[in-house]
Amino acid sequence: MVSDFFYPNVGGVEGHVYFLGGRLLSMGHKVIVITHAYAPDRVGVRYLSNGLKVYHVPYQVIARQDTLPNFFSLFPTLRSILIREQIQIVHGHQALSSMAHEGILHARTMGLRTVFTDHSLFGFSDTASILTNKLLRFALSDIDTVVCVSHTGKENTTLRANLDPKKVSVIPNAVVANQFLPDPSRVEHGRLTVVVLSRLMYRKGIDLLIAAIPRLCAAHRDLYFLIGGDGPKRVELEQMRERYLLQDRVELCGAVRQGEVHDHLTRGSIFLNTSLTEAFGTCIIEAACAGLFVVSTRVGGVPEVLPPSMIRLAKPEEDDVVRAMDDAIAYVRAGKHDPLAYHNATKKMYSWTDVANRLDRVYQQAMENDFPRPSERLARYYAGGLIAGKIFVIIVAVDMLFLKLLEWWLPDRNIDRCPAYRPEHLGNAKEKQSDLNFDSSARDLPTEEANDLTELLSC
Repeated sequence: MVSDFFYPNVGGVEGHVYFLGGRLLSMGHKVIVITHAYAPDRVGVRYLSNGLKVYHVPYQVIARQDTLPNFFSLFPTLRSILIREQIQIVHGHQALSSMAHEGILHARTMGLRTVFTDHSLFGFSDTASILTNKLLRFALSDIDTVVCVSHTGKENTTLRANLDPKKVSVIPNAVVANQFLPDPSRVEHGRLTVVVLSRLMYRKGIDLLIAAIPRLCAAHRDLYFLIGGDGPKRVELEQMRERYLLQDRVELCGAVRQGEVHDHLTRGSIFLNTSLTEAFGTCIIEAACAGLFVVSTRVGGVPEVLPPSMIRLAKPEEDDVVRAMDDAIAYVRAGKHDPLAYHNATKKMYSWTDVANRLDRVYQQAMENDFPRPSERLARYYAGGLIAGKIFVIIVAVDMLFLKLLEWWLPDRNIDRCPAYRPEHLGNAKEKQSDLNFDSSARDLPTEEANDLTELLSC
């Protein structure tokens, strides 16, 4: 799996790769993760506690953990890793990940199977979206299959990359239910707590939240808001709190660590999501699994996440958000909400074991596809646009020539093959668990592996 977004960074894509990789390992597959180095010292090879082997390639980050697109500089290291680990399928994650796109391009040049998972929704009109969509069209011009996390995401990706819908599968995210057990003892009596957990930015609908909170606090005297997350909109939230004198009713918790998400969620009874765009909404199923009643804007793939009985949906408008919140507050106060029932229902709906089994079938489908001849590959890229298509062809042709140079400079036979390494603490009992617990600890690298990595990165 290749992506710019992985541990120690925390987010939806990072958690998806971690848990999915762990489940695929327990199914008998060999799985490695290739990502960039993280400051100050996360570089080289690391083994995570679920058995995942992670290559942190020394790449420079430009912003938000994205690396600078450069097309060719990753190829020598990536080729050595893929040959050394005897990889058959390269799986890229996230449309904004340069490493994922480059990994797919180089893997196809090497004759490997490729899969891509898109975790986000993008528009079609603004400059940033146009450039991102063109890059996605380039990366997915020659790919075996694509995975999206919702049907809305499938439609969006199919249009943006001009894909055949038959090549796109829908596999949702999941949740480790045992990490989100309801805890009614943490809910403070005498007030109704509304939990928010989101990056504080425009795309997450923080402007809607800022407009709705004063109205809701004025209408419900016992309402208390617990807001977790950080971002550029935090200053505006603080200004709103001071303007309406809500310091004792709106708590800003700042960034919430992965291990603290459960404790943050279980302090409340209602979860509020005001996103303006959302491909799936992992935080929604985490909140429902923790026993919270969910209120969310009706955007993207959110309506697909939970059945209507477990969520109140609103238009991304101030008045409708307030209406949906009033409805949810009345529902909870009437005693109709059962946190444990919500947890059990979510646990049955979402499981990483089910996600891994469905992805395994996608991998089998990718392995059965006919591999295109070089001329067919170039024809697919040439169809990418009047001008862009010609640029795509030049890049792919240079990539093919670069592979020939690398094969001459470092022949395959000179690259040692690496046997699969299974940490001793991962016994059969743990492999049969329904899901793996998230643990960010890394195991010490064997001396032989460390020496081999030093030689690899020097090539």
